[in-house]
Order: sequence, then structure tokens, then C-alpha cells
Amino acid sequence: MTDPISDMLTRIRNAGRALLPTVEMPHSRMKESLANILKKEGYVADVSVEAGLPKKLKLKLKYQGKKTVIEGLRRISKPGLRHYVGATEIPRVLSGMGVSVISTPEGVMTGTEARKKNLGGELLCYVW
Repeated sequence: MTDPISDMLTRIRNAGRALLPTVEMPHSRMKESLANILKKEGYVADVSVEAGLPKKLKLKLKYQGKKTVIEGLRRISKPGLRHYVGATEIPRVLSGMGVSVISTPEGVMTGTEARKKNLGGELLCYVW
């Protein structure tokens, strides 16, 4: 059994280490919303969906010199062991320097947004 979100994070990590300008992966709505959060938080430069069969999600990576803006990515909730948190238990990543991504009943959002809306959910990953 493969984990599509873990695959996405690994592709981003590998592309960053190889200093590639873009990374492509199979499209899903969950991956697209996760990519849009990365764009909104300033970790990737651009997100686009390429039409066709099958659809592809294309991310344009951001660099500072020869180093990627994304220092680390960690998958928290896995298919074999889901990790759910309440609104008051949402962790802060690197004392607020990173972002936790949570899948809530109102969609995928950052931990900060979920805390403001008083929503809990599945803790997908950390990005810093």
C-alpha cells in the first residue's frame, strides 16, 4: 500500500536536493490543497495542474542561492497509524517558524488557521 502524500513530500524533498526547478506528480485534490498551502506559506513559487489523462500536479520550487527554501518535511499521520488532534492540541512547529498541515472537516489548512477556527482533525505533516 502506497501513501500518496508521503510520495509527494519525498518528491519535493528529492527535487530540492537535486536543485531541480520543478517537480511533477500525479494529481489529487488532497495534494493540490497541500501544494496551495505550501505556496501560500511561501515554500514553493508556483502550483499548476496540467490537464490530460492522467492529470499532473506541477510545483515550481523556490531557492535561496543554492539552497531550497524548504529545510524539512515530515509526514505525521500515516495510513497505518492515523494521528488526530483536537483544536487545543495542535502542535507548533519549531516555535512557529514552521507549519503544521491539518485535514479538518472544513478542508486542508495550516495549524494556525485551524486553531483560530477552533477545529481539530488529522495532522498530515510538518514543513519547515
